[in-house]
Amino acid sequence: MSLWGGRFREPSDDDLRKLNDSIQFDRALYAEDIEGSAIYARALAAADVITTGEAEAIVSGLQKVKREFDDGSFKLMAGDEDIHTAVERRLIEIIGEAGGKLHTGRSRNDQVATDFRLWSMRAADRLAIALRQLQAALLDVAEEHVETLMPGYTHLQPAQPISAGHWLMSFFWMLERDMDRLRAARARMAECPLGAGALAGNPLKIDRERLAADLGFDRPSENSLDAVSDRDFVADLLYVTSLCAIHLSRLAEDILIYSNPAFAFITLDDRYSTGSSLMPQKRNADPMELTRGKTGRLIGNLTGFLTTLKGLPSGYNKDLQEDKEALFDSLETMHRLLPVITATARSLQLNPEAMSAALSEDLLATDLADYLVRKGLPFRQAHHAVGEIVRIASEAEIALSRLPLSKLRQVSPVFDEDVREVFDFSLSVARRRALGGTAPAALRLQIERAREKLQA
Repeated sequence: MSLWGGRFREPSDDDLRKLNDSIQFDRALYAEDIEGSAIYARALAAADVITTGEAEAIVSGLQKVKREFDDGSFKLMAGDEDIHTAVERRLIEIIGEAGGKLHTGRSRNDQVATDFRLWSMRAADRLAIALRQLQAALLDVAEEHVETLMPGYTHLQPAQPISAGHWLMSFFWMLERDMDRLRAARARMAECPLGAGALAGNPLKIDRERLAADLGFDRPSENSLDAVSDRDFVADLLYVTSLCAIHLSRLAEDILIYSNPAFAFITLDDRYSTGSSLMPQKRNADPMELTRGKTGRLIGNLTGFLTTLKGLPSGYNKDLQEDKEALFDSLETMHRLLPVITATARSLQLNPEAMSAALSEDLLATDLADYLVRKGLPFRQAHHAVGEIVRIASEAEIALSRLPLSKLRQVSPVFDEDVREVFDFSLSVARRRALGGTAPAALRLQIERAREKLQA
């Protein structure tokens, strides 16, 4: 028997059923649907709506339904519109008319909102584990390269020397912000809609505080009308996955650039590279390109769903059926990407010789300006003077350190013999020892603080 239909003389058109039915994707919620139904059955018994014996028969029948889903033996029927219909239909087949009492006081509106929140809470927990694994990989490799020097870039132009460990740790902290957002989203979604009914609330003596606690929520929802239509938690998770994917895409782009033979800063493991069907010499970082590409897909899921939400009137509307496929797809995509990105990061072979060879003295121009500042020159004057020196060296096609002191003094008389100490990449990096800097001392402290984050 359908969950609805007494009002209608004729059954739904087949084409409408194909459009309306959601069982093809919301069956993924079967465990949450069964769990919520079992706890609701006991709540009905506690409210003296059904007997304890009926509640236990319902719970026992639901456990059998779950086993059928778990082992793949559950058979969908033509009338199974959604996961709720399918579970209740099979429950009634197993235990008889007592199964038909389960829906008393409950609507599919609060039922699906509860199921999907439960599923999303658990999905958030799984995503957090995967993100921590990537952070741990980045941290381990960074710790090996605290003193490995490389050019740092702004605008993709050589800027200042940094350590390779500092470069890797920049992505650790991007992911840490993703973790913060994920924790905040997880806390907001832990609100139980069960007992909200279709929109107006439950007319029975249902203990919603107990329902929420038994299901693992932190609290029940405050307003029944809002509870059945609230999909902020879906938008939250879609935003978290989108922004996290953007960070992964930035890491992927760096790996693509630095693994190019023109840079040769890193070499990818064969297991995480692909080749060409025509050109035998090719080593392609296809997983990184897929990361960039799938990031666009995740952003699309977010923007599409936000567009779905923007014009809805209050209460439940069928448009909200669009929530699941978007979130299922985004999280599945993340769980395909993250293990490969994590393994790629952990197996990265950094090439210190190539990184060192790419260090040019132009990268020390800021250090040269700092030298003048230490001699008493205002920074703006120092900046202008060093810019002039860089131009002179460039026109003469020589390194900055090869300019004679006499030529430097023509630009600024404060230059002295100790200027030669500026042209040391290791010293340049070591000077950046303020909190968050690239100096080995600062980076080791940064890594220590990151380890604490992982263990929290």
